[in-house]
Amino acid sequence: MKHIDIKNIFTDKSCIGQEVTVCGWVRTARNSKTMAFMAINDGTTLNHLQIVIDKSADIDFEDALHLGTSVKVTGTAVEDRNGSVEINAKEITVLGSCPADYPLQKKRHTLEFLRTMPHLRGRTNTFNAVLRVRSVMAEAIHQYFQDRNFVYVNTPLITGSDCEGAGEMFQVTTIGYSNDYKNEEEYYADDFFGRRAGLSVSGQLEGEVAAMAMGKIYTFGPSFRAENSNTPKHLAEFWHVEPEIAFAELPDIIETAESMVKYVIRTVLDTCPEEMKFFDAHFEKGIIDRLEELISHEFGVCDYTEAIRLLKESGEDFQYPVEWGCDLQTEHERYISEKVFKKAVFVTNYPKEIKSFYMKQNPDGKTVAAVDLLVPGVGEIIGGSEREADYDKLVEAMNARGMNLDLYTDYLDLRKYGSVPHGGFGLGFERLIMYVTGVSNIRDVILYPRTVGSIR
Repeated sequence: MKHIDIKNIFTDKSCIGQEVTVCGWVRTARNSKTMAFMAINDGTTLNHLQIVIDKSADIDFEDALHLGTSVKVTGTAVEDRNGSVEINAKEITVLGSCPADYPLQKKRHTLEFLRTMPHLRGRTNTFNAVLRVRSVMAEAIHQYFQDRNFVYVNTPLITGSDCEGAGEMFQVTTIGYSNDYKNEEEYYADDFFGRRAGLSVSGQLEGEVAAMAMGKIYTFGPSFRAENSNTPKHLAEFWHVEPEIAFAELPDIIETAESMVKYVIRTVLDTCPEEMKFFDAHFEKGIIDRLEELISHEFGVCDYTEAIRLLKESGEDFQYPVEWGCDLQTEHERYISEKVFKKAVFVTNYPKEIKSFYMKQNPDGKTVAAVDLLVPGVGEIIGGSEREADYDKLVEAMNARGMNLDLYTDYLDLRKYGSVPHGGFGLGFERLIMYVTGVSNIRDVILYPRTVGSIR
């Protein structure tokens, strides 16, 4: 049906004085003796459009005043007393009625309550803002890489290899539970692929394949991890941004990561001022200033060994003890970024025992060319590395972890046929959204969160 987006009613001044048609859901309504009012929203803007109803104009409106009702309104766009726009209604059509048990009756609901109704929470101001910022950030990521000659590739969601080597994969099978097989070998031989398969935890390995042909690539899609972690930072299904760059060493990877993060944040601040004001008012006071501060400085760089020294000499009473060889916890990461550097910082050259098999081994024999980006207020948001380009060293690292090399023949072949220095990083998209919006639980920045015990 022909209508104008409500966002355009607010931004296009030529609408003033014109007859327009808009559609939306009723967010608030009130009825007085001679006038009635309702505010509607169609999802294109955070601002609600007020509809003014003159009862003397013989407009059929009573059924339209119920919250949640979808309506089509035709009327004249006029400037209101605050300099904004409202519609003097001439005709109102109810497109979908809404009963009195519509659950979004209050102006404010807790995020925990809204998680019980993911199919409706998008109609609230919070999720209206979150989902629009998410959309802008996704477009900015694509734009950043496309402008720099990266090729967008789609890596498999079903795979026979575990990229991280941690065994936290969801199994993919057409057989399911069965007592008809003597062992796993017989079971998988009879399964759809003839071998064990799972949902991908990362597109990195296949991304490296593409980078060895296209030079610079990025993936942007879902990843799946069967990690029994019920924290505000973990999802079983999340969106993953993973560039891979050929002819690149660790400093090149760091440069790309910093540039991309700054580009995305700048885009959101410029494109979504109303949404960011909303998050500043309701989720994190000063978040706009914090983001402006973050992108106005060069990010720091700190070697892991130096970071451990700084933590041990800090005098802080950390919950998790700090020793060389430990994996940095969130409290350690935040101390480094917030107290020591007071800005975003890359920590590099981690012990090889706590990092993945594919990371380039440094000459010291103890560390790998890994990098994590730590930001104030959150901790790690990016993890990456230069990849091991030497065939023999890669095989040695895989054997040390007891990995089945037969599952990685394609990956190993890349080191045999024209290997080059290369690297990349992974960005958990939802974690970056959390950082930009100030929303503290990852379940509240995705349409349908998938977590332990939850598959609605």
